[in-house]
Amino acid sequence: RAIEEVAATRGRMGAFQKNTLESNLNFLRIAHENTLSSESVIRDADMATEMANFTRNQILMESSVAMLAQANSQPLAMLKLLQ
Repeated sequence: RAIEEVAATRGRMGAFQKNTLESNLNFLRIAHENTLSSESVIRDADMATEMANFTRNQILMESSVAMLAQANSQPLAMLKLLQ
């Protein structure tokens, strides 16, 4: 009788392990892969945004430098005309 109970309990535990635990393990593996994929997408999006911001700021800086150069050259041209 005890051997039968042990065998039945082992069978239930094996079925629990097979059905429930393996199913949960597969779910967690998929969730982990999805999380890693999402993290990669977020990092890529942040990198693209930061690159666009950098390019914008670089263009603004270069145009400011060009405007300053023009502003500085005009008084010199006026002085040459007066001489």
